[in-house]
Amino acid sequence: METAALAGQDGMNSDIDQLITAMSQDVRPIGRHALVRRVLLGILAGAVATAFLVVASLGIRPDLDIALHGFSFWMKLTYTTCLGVLAVHAVTRLARPTLVPERSLGLLGLPVLILAGAGTVELLRTPVAGWPDLWLGRSWQSCPWLLLMFAVPIFAGLLWSFRTLAPTRLRDAGAAAGLCSGAWAAAIYCLHCPETSAVFVLTWYSLGILLATGAGALLGPRLLRW
Repeated sequence: METAALAGQDGMNSDIDQLITAMSQDVRPIGRHALVRRVLLGILAGAVATAFLVVASLGIRPDLDIALHGFSFWMKLTYTTCLGVLAVHAVTRLARPTLVPERSLGLLGLPVLILAGAGTVELLRTPVAGWPDLWLGRSWQSCPWLLLMFAVPIFAGLLWSFRTLAPTRLRDAGAAAGLCSGAWAAAIYCLHCPETSAVFVLTWYSLGILLATGAGALLGPRLLRW
């Protein structure tokens, strides 16, 4: 009986091997960087749409040529770009059906800490009476909501990227996609934004990016399911 059982098990294993072979015959090999390329393509497509929206609805700041030689423009662009690059890393990790060590996402706080240091120095150099102007600027009421709106095309591009990927932590993946969308939307928004304060950027840019992150976390379980 043991011999018959072993023979039956061998036959079953042989059938499974044949099934796996048949299923894998027409599978094309996937390039090593295919996932990253697809994510970047989705971001690029969304960023083009966001840039068009910013220019069409708000316009480019008229003194951009002068701003390019100043500190504030590059401060804003560096902050948002650093967040965007780190968020891309998070998205590519969470797009895979594997666990992501939390320490790999810890670097996301580094740009915030650096900008907070710059904002602290800025406040120390400014009389207390001038702090509200640094903090509120001229567009604090609209800035976060504009960033959330401009993040939508990039988020849509990332949803397209996720269509052929296999995330398992859907809420986390959605939050990462929202963070990525908000950060790159904020980078593009720098073409219009006239604000010059690090405290303003730390508060209202960050709030807009957090709104996009929260929206992504809410939508992730519904839109990223596969």
